[in-house]
Amino acid sequence: MVLVTGPSRSGKSEWAETLAAQSHKAVVYVATAIIDPKDSEWQQRIEQHQKRRPPNWTTLAVPEQLSATLADAKPNTCLLVDSLGTWVANLLQQEDADWENTVNELLDTVDLVAAEMIFVAEETGWGVVPAYPIGRKFRDRLGSLVRHLGGISHTVYLVTGGHVLNLSLLGSPLSGRKGEGEWDGEW
Repeated sequence: MVLVTGPSRSGKSEWAETLAAQSHKAVVYVATAIIDPKDSEWQQRIEQHQKRRPPNWTTLAVPEQLSATLADAKPNTCLLVDSLGTWVANLLQQEDADWENTVNELLDTVDLVAAEMIFVAEETGWGVVPAYPIGRKFRDRLGSLVRHLGGISHTVYLVTGGHVLNLSLLGSPLSGRKGEGEWDGEW
């Protein structure tokens, strides 16, 4: 499992696509975005991503049911999940207990998947604390999820400033999964 993280417009998706192509496996692009034809700017972003993908890649639109999609993956495939931030945003309406169950289901599922997995995730916590509750909820949920996945990923990349850094080689992980001695996101 690989995690590719970084700020907006940093090249995260492009790097993840490069890694997927290098896997020499059948690539399944798991798109978490909800297509809204009324939002032309959002549609342009989606089309930009689509144009970069090779025609032999399979694309699945999965705005919410990520665990079920991963569980159905064939062992000889490479799943590229783009992006976790969009997936978190799609599920912001969940109550905290439901969200915790959703995250635990995802973490349990990735432990069982035999396919190669590449997750793309945004780094949102490098700026000011959002002044509104839904912004803080999004930032905290995504940050905690990225930390959990980073703790169990084989390789973690940071893409920023036009460079790719392999954090697995340059750094040391703080901890693993909840229940294995790490911070659980609560103060």
